Amino acid sequence: MSTRTTPRSSGTRARRLIRPEDGRRNNIALVLQTLYDHSGLSRADLARQTGLTRVTVSDLVAELLDDGLIREAGPNEQVRPGKPGTALALVPDARDLLAIDLSDQVTLHGAILSLQGEVVHRVDRPLAGARGDAALATVTELARDLQRAATHPAAGLGVGSPGLVDADGVVLNATSLGWRDVNLAAHLEAALGLPADVANDANLAAQAEHRFAGGSANLLRLQIVGGLGAALLVGGTPVLGENSAAGEIGHVVVEPDGAPCRCGKRGCLETWLATPHLTQRLADDPGHHDEILAAAGRHLGTVLAPVVAVLDLSQVILGGPRDLLDGPLLAAAQATLTEDTRVDFRGPAQLTHSTLGDDAVILGAAALVLRRRLGVR
Repeated sequence: MSTRTTPRSSGTRARRLIRPEDGRRNNIALVLQTLYDHSGLSRADLARQTGLTRVTVSDLVAELLDDGLIREAGPNEQVRPGKPGTALALVPDARDLLAIDLSDQVTLHGAILSLQGEVVHRVDRPLAGARGDAALATVTELARDLQRAATHPAAGLGVGSPGLVDADGVVLNATSLGWRDVNLAAHLEAALGLPADVANDANLAAQAEHRFAGGSANLLRLQIVGGLGAALLVGGTPVLGENSAAGEIGHVVVEPDGAPCRCGKRGCLETWLATPHLTQRLADDPGHHDEILAAAGRHLGTVLAPVVAVLDLSQVILGGPRDLLDGPLLAAAQATLTEDTRVDFRGPAQLTHSTLGDDAVILGAAALVLRRRLGVR
């Protein structure tokens, strides 16, 4: 299925002249970002923290107050000489964030979230084997369900899609949905009359770790489910790569004579780590349960080591079933990663399991709306 209406993006949006309103929009985003991270600051505090003049801050705060995004919350509690300033705070329900997760091959998940990432409403739709145009229609109806259920103005819709997705929200290839070159962002914007942003589901999960789980701005997150995907944040910004395919570590060969992989090679990391493959290995040889998990962990650590070393990462997060990933697998992966990247001037990268559970992509889709529509990273 192909519904492309725009030229393929190279991953970098076209350059354009900087207009005066761009500077103002960036300054508004800076003030909102600062209050998002540090509630209770006064106008004077904002000027000090952002480097903007007090006059500029007062003007921007007035606009945010008019938009209902922030509120005055009484006297500032910080003890300073003179009259106390007025504390300012984000209004969490000032906007609804609409979010959709398309990564589940059985059920599509949608949610409405507050500006602080609290899920306030959920809507699910069975995919029922739909592909191509039928899958697109199901996604559109789910988006409309969310729009109808919203009780506050919607800042926008964020969607996490499997497969390759470019910077403009075009799904270049999503095999599970039968999509190729589908301009999903443009389609949903036209259908809803709302801003829509689409990104790879693994990349969104990484953004969720940073925004809502206290993760580093420089991290690698792996999603281990039916396949194996990875997403990289550098400075809080997703790294897409030249072909929007950064993070495809699942098809690095770890066992040249190993099991056939769906990509056509043999012994790819995915043949060890993807949940169906790992579960089957354990079922075929239950007497060596821990040894099989440890072997999978060693393969994972070996593949992660050069990525961690080149990018000087301190945090790697695993998303997936805890019963498989915790224990021998995680311990072996951590030991291998530590040994293979050991140097005197840097401590070992920490390999941990995600705390976000099944909502990682939903939260990431909300974070995408925050970043693209309100400038909050």
